[in-house]
Amino acid sequence: MQNDDIHRDEYAKAANAFYPHDFNAKSWVAAIKDAGARYLCFTTRHHDGFSMWNTQQSPYNIMHTPYGRDIVKQIADECHRQGVGLHLYYSLIDWTRDDYPTGFTGLHTGKCPEKASWNSYFHFMKAQLTELLTQYGKVDCIWLDGWWDHERDSIPFNWQLKELYELIHQLQPACLIGNNHHQTPFEGEDIQMFERDVPGENKAGLSGQSISMLPLETCETMNGMWGYRVKDQNYKSTSELIRLLVRSSAKGANLLLNIGPQPDGNLPALSLDRLQGMGKWLRGKAGQSIYGTTAGWVQMGDSIVSTYRKDSRTLYVHLLSDSIASSVVLPIATSSIKHVKALETGQRIAFRKEKQTKNQTRLFLTNISVNAPADCILEIQMR
Repeated sequence: MQNDDIHRDEYAKAANAFYPHDFNAKSWVAAIKDAGARYLCFTTRHHDGFSMWNTQQSPYNIMHTPYGRDIVKQIADECHRQGVGLHLYYSLIDWTRDDYPTGFTGLHTGKCPEKASWNSYFHFMKAQLTELLTQYGKVDCIWLDGWWDHERDSIPFNWQLKELYELIHQLQPACLIGNNHHQTPFEGEDIQMFERDVPGENKAGLSGQSISMLPLETCETMNGMWGYRVKDQNYKSTSELIRLLVRSSAKGANLLLNIGPQPDGNLPALSLDRLQGMGKWLRGKAGQSIYGTTAGWVQMGDSIVSTYRKDSRTLYVHLLSDSIASSVVLPIATSSIKHVKALETGQRIAFRKEKQTKNQTRLFLTNISVNAPADCILEIQMR
């Protein structure tokens, strides 16, 4: 809509043919849970303004389509039934409503600029968020997006975030708030997101902000698109996604992995294949190097990273290479190490203090057997 300058009236005609007849919330949530994910983030309303629930604030919603069923309710109920956390994505911007004061996107969708009214639109957003937070049970996080639409304004735009955040926390005090604004977190936010990057890297150019002390999350696509596109079959391999998960964890961040559902309501087969591969890996011994860990202090580019389990004083060094060198030198004092072994096989690994250096240890990997090519994990028990 934005990229092709589609008029809002033409775009809205698609709603009359919206019929994801094969959608099954139980299957969706089960597949995501089986992948090892602890929560699901569902897009309730994106920048096109279409709402995926039975909202009373606008007729432009899923109840006025041939499908005619509340998908948010189905997903919320199934998440609660299967014990998967429920996060809800909500767009702060709207390319179809006249009352939203247009920023630098949605300029050619047929809106009437003279009808812009922030007070009206802000009231609309608060009413919608109130519905989501009072009618769908426990919501673990509201994931906001679109603040950047006014980042080019000559006069800073007042989003009234303080009032919006207070409303969310008033309705559900334990609900986390995240805002994908690509800035250091604002007051009232509970998590910090990094779009298409692990924290601190900014390879995609969207995440140059400083890293806060809040819980962190990396969001990335499985292929190239955030939504479904039949031509985009350029999916990252299971190994690539596992390495992305490991690099995110090594920065102390969760990984939010995007899936664009098919028009019939099914998740794409390649997405399911990748989810199954990641789930199998996490259910093995590798899972203990991810769940319940924090960022480790060994960070040597993209190929050698680490996670740390505080309760057992265990450092997990992840070798993210297709081939393993005969030895590796790590910035760890030898005297602080009790023993080292390969996590997957339990194989003991010899080590010694690196000569003529301070606080460096060489690990000998010549005879190590690697069962998982995506990630060779060394378990280092610290003293």
